[in-house]
Amino acid sequence: MGKKDGRDKWPKVKLKNILIVVDDIGRSKNFYCRLFGLRVVTDFGGNVILTEGLVLQERKLWEGLIGGASVHGGNDAELYFEENDMDAFMRKLEEYPEPVKYLQQPVKNKWGKRTVRIVDPDGHMIEIGEAVRRTWIDEEPKVLPNTMPKAFCSKVGKETG
Repeated sequence: MGKKDGRDKWPKVKLKNILIVVDDIGRSKNFYCRLFGLRVVTDFGGNVILTEGLVLQERKLWEGLIGGASVHGGNDAELYFEENDMDAFMRKLEEYPEPVKYLQQPVKNKWGKRTVRIVDPDGHMIEIGEAVRRTWIDEEPKVLPNTMPKAFCSKVGKETG
């Protein structure tokens, strides 16, 4: 039988994609494929599905679907990517043929993880962080400098390492 709170009586819904609206689909496709190594899964022209579940939707097509103008901008959401070699990724950003706009220069957080924040050609915020490494996890149970319990960090390490 099901749980008393009713959580298991509905089918489990899965998040499949994140869609962002862009002005120039070719420019955005190039940006995500070259910098982040994403590949095109399906290209419908004004709608492109990339690996990792990112969907690019051309603004005119999107506005036709929603029946009005889309609102651009804001800083209440970001795309997050992890990188195993931050030094190589920083070189890739510097070598990209178009200037990359930085929201936050590379910084090492108090828990030892480096991150950088940039924006894509349409102003969508992107954070790139060093991948969590299992070497950050001690044998002794304790709270790490980032205040996350060892059990959580061990679980994340197993899932990502």
